[in-house]
Amino acid sequence: MTARSTRRTAAMKSRTAAVGAIAVAGALLLTGCGDQTKNDGPKGGDSSAAPLAHLLPQAIRDKGTVRVGSDIAYAPVEFKDSSGKVAGIDPDLGAALGKQLGVTFQFENGTFDSLVTGLRAKRYDVAMSAMTDTKDRQNGVADGKKVGEGVDFVDYYSAGVSIYTRKGKDEGIKTWGDLCGKTVVMERGTVSHDLAKAQAKKCPAGKKLTIQPFDDDQQAQTRLRSGGADAGSADSPIAAYAVKTSGGGKDFQVVGPTVQAAPYGIAIAKGNDQLTKAIQQAMNAIIKDGTYDKVLAKWGAEQGAVTTAKLNGGS
Repeated sequence: MTARSTRRTAAMKSRTAAVGAIAVAGALLLTGCGDQTKNDGPKGGDSSAAPLAHLLPQAIRDKGTVRVGSDIAYAPVEFKDSSGKVAGIDPDLGAALGKQLGVTFQFENGTFDSLVTGLRAKRYDVAMSAMTDTKDRQNGVADGKKVGEGVDFVDYYSAGVSIYTRKGKDEGIKTWGDLCGKTVVMERGTVSHDLAKAQAKKCPAGKKLTIQPFDDDQQAQTRLRSGGADAGSADSPIAAYAVKTSGGGKDFQVVGPTVQAAPYGIAIAKGNDQLTKAIQQAMNAIIKDGTYDKVLAKWGAEQGAVTTAKLNGGS
């Protein structure tokens, strides 16, 4: 979710923070997570034929799975399709990584702002959920306070944050400053949420910015679609996908420029250096062999492609 702040922090993502984060408050309860059922989406490869299987920690090789925490309601990055299967950019990239490493990337659904907590509690091995790589997330900082030891990121995509409105009803909104006096919706804990809170502090007296955060982006879209808000904000690929698909392209429009460009990263708890390096090498392998580009093209997300998977490249 770059913008996902948890992606999702004051500067970014775009599920920019959001993936921001898409936040990392230690007080979040694990019971606040969503549906923790396993996905039945794309599977990984056989370790006997996987070229990079030897790079993984032995415990994960023995288990045969990488448990992936993800907020599976952020199309086209991750969502459940009409048949109920997990689909999207992240699951497809996870399947490709699995073939390199000889394991299955098993996506487990949770609310975005609980994913880092889940990593710390060892509920997940990694979090892959359009999570923006930021220094605050790397350092375990949320809202200016130290809340945990932070995470490491393997960066794999570049996204920004967009504002969108109902089609034909932009209410004069072109910039974040134009939101003063209006109501904006977004997913909780994302970079969009951080940007909205920062903008609210700048609005003049008498022009309060009303912020309505939701547990997932689909709820935010529903609120805007029904006329309960003036605008919504999400990572740029998510906003673009909503504009293209919601109501057959008749519901929404993007307004103004994309801001806060930053990398999405696969988050791994500090201290898991072997797993981090294995995933980084696997990501670089699928970038090099063209699999990565094919996945992005499938979902119309080529614009955010990167040429190398960096470690902790967010700022």
